[in-house]
Amino acid sequence: MLDIQKIRADFPILSEKVNGKPLVYFDNGATSQKPQIVIDAEAEYYQEINANIHRGVHTLSQLATDAYEISRVKIQHHINAKFSHEVLFTSGTTHGINLVTNGFASILKPGDEVVVSSLEHHSNIVPWQMLCERTGATLKVIPMNEDGELIMDAFDALLSEKTKVVTVNHISNALGIINPIKYIIEKAHAVGAAVLIDGAQAVPHLKPDVQDLDCDFYAFSGHKMCGPTGTGILYGKEAWLNKLPPYQGGGEMIKEVTFEKTTYADLPHKFEAGTPNIAGGIVLGTAVDYLNNIGFHNIQKYEEHLLEHATKRLLEIEGLKIYGTGKNKASVVSFNIDGIHPYDIGSIIDKLGIAVRTGHHCAQPIMNFFCIPGTIRASFSFYNTKEEIDVMVEAVKKAKTMLS
Repeated sequence: MLDIQKIRADFPILSEKVNGKPLVYFDNGATSQKPQIVIDAEAEYYQEINANIHRGVHTLSQLATDAYEISRVKIQHHINAKFSHEVLFTSGTTHGINLVTNGFASILKPGDEVVVSSLEHHSNIVPWQMLCERTGATLKVIPMNEDGELIMDAFDALLSEKTKVVTVNHISNALGIINPIKYIIEKAHAVGAAVLIDGAQAVPHLKPDVQDLDCDFYAFSGHKMCGPTGTGILYGKEAWLNKLPPYQGGGEMIKEVTFEKTTYADLPHKFEAGTPNIAGGIVLGTAVDYLNNIGFHNIQKYEEHLLEHATKRLLEIEGLKIYGTGKNKASVVSFNIDGIHPYDIGSIIDKLGIAVRTGHHCAQPIMNFFCIPGTIRASFSFYNTKEEIDVMVEAVKKAKTMLS
């Protein structure tokens, strides 16, 4: 069992008060809080080894380069990539997805098909729509059912020799549903399609094994897994990364430049133009170490208890409906109360120190499916407690009374 009070002491913000009340932070799906070790690591970089990387022979540059590349190797091992050069530093999941879609602009042609799911965040819809508009490819959508699960029979029927890319999220940010990505990857590969997995909501809760999954690309953000904002990772199989053209041109990503022709650097630098977020990349490795020290098995088991408790307590409230009731879920509860706008509930409980997310969660197609304007989303992390959930439930009851 986790020592929750000891873990909570690692996060200074959890002792803060909001509107005079102890903070109850249930907006982890938007961004996680940061432990002191991560906060300190960022300061230490700037205080002790701040220098540009890969370009200098002086000592600080070498120290910064070593720390940055050590972090890359940490993340390689964390996700079980075959090579460290398959791990690209990005500014976040959105950056990673756009890097891939930009590369496929030189591959797709009219008549080709891209398959996305109806559970996607806008960041895994809009770039593919833009790609299809540029190339003449067609966007196909895997439908969902009332439980918030993808309909696999319909997915199977969408696949054909025209399918060139399949892209789905590992876990739905709006509903918490865990998708059967291994099945999706196997079926997509059977027709020769490449697969990108949006892992933004998965990496705070589990360790993805990209070799076991056999995905071609896996994108995620650092700030949702206790790391800094402006950091992320795109994993890509070596063969695919060699095949795709660079996303941006500039320094670092070149081997040789003349006015007649430029040749590009080897992986991973081919996709890492310009000065990166050096401190962020290094500190992302610190965050990964922190989570692994706690243990993802422990995190999953504990968060399952939080989800079970929250679901039970919220359903005590008359007129409350939970969206996303499939069997396989992460620690997210998305709900509404009959006749009350989610924004109004969120605003009232904020006055009581409780941070939740309200709205469409950048997943408007899901809200359109359920014919609702949005939901109240409480997303839990391993540093949250059942007692905090009870505080939220009582606050929601109070808000309901005030708004009824």
